[in-house]
Amino acid sequence: MLRPVLRLLACLMPLAAGAHAADGGAAGFATKAAQAYMIEASTGTVLLAKNEDQSFSPASLAKLMTMDLVFEAVTKGQITLDTEYPVSEYAWRTGGAPSRTATMFAALKSRVRVEDLIKGVAIQGANDSCIILAEGMAGSEQQFAQSMTRRARELGMEKAVFGNSTGLPDGKSKVTAREMVTLAAALQQSYPNLYPYFAQLDFEWNKIFQRNRNPLLGLDLGADGLATGFAEGEGYSIVASVQRDGRRLFLALAGIASDKERTEEAKRVLEWGLTAFESRQIFTEHEVIGAASVYGGSARTVDLVAKVPVSVYIPISNPDRLSARIVYHWPLMAPVKPDYQAGTLRIFAGSRLLREVPLYTAQAVGEGSLSSRAVDAVLELGESLFFSWLWDKSAPG
Repeated sequence: MLRPVLRLLACLMPLAAGAHAADGGAAGFATKAAQAYMIEASTGTVLLAKNEDQSFSPASLAKLMTMDLVFEAVTKGQITLDTEYPVSEYAWRTGGAPSRTATMFAALKSRVRVEDLIKGVAIQGANDSCIILAEGMAGSEQQFAQSMTRRARELGMEKAVFGNSTGLPDGKSKVTAREMVTLAAALQQSYPNLYPYFAQLDFEWNKIFQRNRNPLLGLDLGADGLATGFAEGEGYSIVASVQRDGRRLFLALAGIASDKERTEEAKRVLEWGLTAFESRQIFTEHEVIGAASVYGGSARTVDLVAKVPVSVYIPISNPDRLSARIVYHWPLMAPVKPDYQAGTLRIFAGSRLLREVPLYTAQAVGEGSLSSRAVDAVLELGESLFFSWLWDKSAPG
């Protein structure tokens, strides 16, 4: 039976990592949000984490998943920006002018181009735009919502559930702060030609002029998206991205008391993320980081390397030690091919996971002699019994 084996690297010298505060940020920094998660994009370093895996109602943040499905369809050529969809009575009543919710004011029984519907969602958070797209692409909003949840799983969003395309209350939709950052990063990185719609400052439709609902766009932060939300009983939320001085951050905050506090808190957290950290390279590209045991091979171990330079963002002040672990599934059985993804490097600041990097075998390991394979078989059996004993001892009584 394969078991995960941890190989603890030596502490990575006194590289600053920041003490782990109660809310998951660096020492001395706290957020008013009930849930929070922020990463630096180029390294994937986690800068802030607080209840990041605790579910909450996405409200209008759900529209980001609607945009992901639309952007994917446009990118794959399944639809075009000039494709037109009809405005049904359901879309008009539920998300249009009669609904008194965020709307692009699409006229009943008219037809609207996909590009205009995208603008309605990305700029105004329009509910009618979402429903028109959902019905046009999937036949019904219910079918589209099922595709939203399936797409979430493809992106690694294991908890997310979407009950509709808009985020209007349905009692089912749930996401986490970590998942919303994952989605935001996917939108920006996968659809560079479509993502800029989120930064467009205004939009006019049906002779009605509306400004972008993102409160961060005019604050000289470098913000270029994405969305805000509000859920009754759970408070205000935001998913944001900023790019400044060669750095891009993705942030999700939820459970904030007021609209005004949401803007102030998002600005404060992002400014901290942009100014309180510096980049530090830990390993170079293809540098040997560690080794994994090989059973039945011509060599007992194989070197593990990363295909990219390994860097993290660390606080400029309040230094602490970083530590790292190589995690791989034991045992690796010979023969082992070169460039095989055998494990993961996990980098920690205290108990907080900062970054995970795939590790690959640096060379091939062929099958060993009959006698060496016999010896390894005995060693494997002994280690298997040892780990089974540890597992039994640690099992709850």
